[in-house]
Amino acid sequence: MSEQLRTLPLWLPGYLRQTPAPLPEGVKDVMLCVCDHFEPLHRADKPEALRRMAAWKTEFPKNIAPFRDADGIRPRHTCFYPIEQYDPDLLDDCAELCRASGAEVEVHLHHDRDTEQTLRAKLVQGIADFTRHGFLPRDATGRTRWGFVHGDWALDNSHPDGAQCGVSNELSLLRELGCYADFTLPSCPDVTQTRTINRLCYAQDTPSPKSHDTGVQVRVMKSPVALAASPSLPQRGGEGRGEEGRLVDGQGTPLPSPLPARASQGEGADTPAFGDLLIVQGPLGLNWERRKLGFLPRVENSDLTAVNPPRPDRMRVWLRQHIHVLGRPEWIFVKLHCHGGPPPNSGVFLGEPYRKFHQHLAETYTEAKGWRLHYVTARELVNILHAAEEGHSGNAGQFRDHRYKLPG
Repeated sequence: MSEQLRTLPLWLPGYLRQTPAPLPEGVKDVMLCVCDHFEPLHRADKPEALRRMAAWKTEFPKNIAPFRDADGIRPRHTCFYPIEQYDPDLLDDCAELCRASGAEVEVHLHHDRDTEQTLRAKLVQGIADFTRHGFLPRDATGRTRWGFVHGDWALDNSHPDGAQCGVSNELSLLRELGCYADFTLPSCPDVTQTRTINRLCYAQDTPSPKSHDTGVQVRVMKSPVALAASPSLPQRGGEGRGEEGRLVDGQGTPLPSPLPARASQGEGADTPAFGDLLIVQGPLGLNWERRKLGFLPRVENSDLTAVNPPRPDRMRVWLRQHIHVLGRPEWIFVKLHCHGGPPPNSGVFLGEPYRKFHQHLAETYTEAKGWRLHYVTARELVNILHAAEEGHSGNAGQFRDHRYKLPG
């Protein structure tokens, strides 16, 4: 609780200023994505890690088997595995888990006091290791692409004392090496939490740390040039222009000016529309349905744990944040995170809490009630996001492989 109070000034002002657009009428597509900071070696030796993986391989496919989304897909799981903890046997187990459940593996990294050169070497090696196991998607040119979660939350050297990173141009380096999006946020109650919350946005790298503290929100557009030249932008639920014409986000935070459109931009392009890296944020806010001491709201930070598993009240809070691509309000993105590799958190996903949650979703979020639920991986979420950005509409599930596809 003390940590949450200490970090409230980082994000609460933006939360209180934000004006989420009301949920639209008609059918609403909900993309539900679980990004697991997947660390079977956490406080464990290899034999224990192998036992943990055995439980995941056996129990997770069985636990999700009864449930299907609007596309007939079982609940998805994205395992962001730490590349610095590479072990071929554990990665082989991850591959088995993926084949049995539809899970996917992406890049996670804990690092400290690195330089650009040492960080580059770690990422290049990690990508090569994962590629040998058949992980990581490809773009239309055949280039390996990957999603990223920063260990210890310190993306772009965002920890105040410079710990757990060291590289203030990290966003540019990630993009250069093939990263298609970062999925670290929200990091509350950690001190690395950004001011900008509940957004899908492009961050522009700067020489200073924490370049992703602000960003340009993803929106439906015909071309980046048209957006950059726009004399006015929507004020409600997104960015707009302040009194002096400066671009601001939906919480009133000044934003960097969009960079010129990249030459390769267009439908199917694989470079950011603006800036250097796509930032996919999960919901962050206050849960008034489940109060402390009967009157204090609980902080909702999208983290799924043994003491705070997914529940119906949390799902309602996630949806109320209405994270979406501007101009496509009927497509709602709910990106959650967890540390599900070791117990006790693994028990959430391998046992009754997860079954109860998905049973609730199956009964509540149906097309007859105005919802179309899509279980998605991190890759599929970004593909659908880009489809919305390019102007596509309708059933979001048809765009799971829109831009980045699995090998094979």
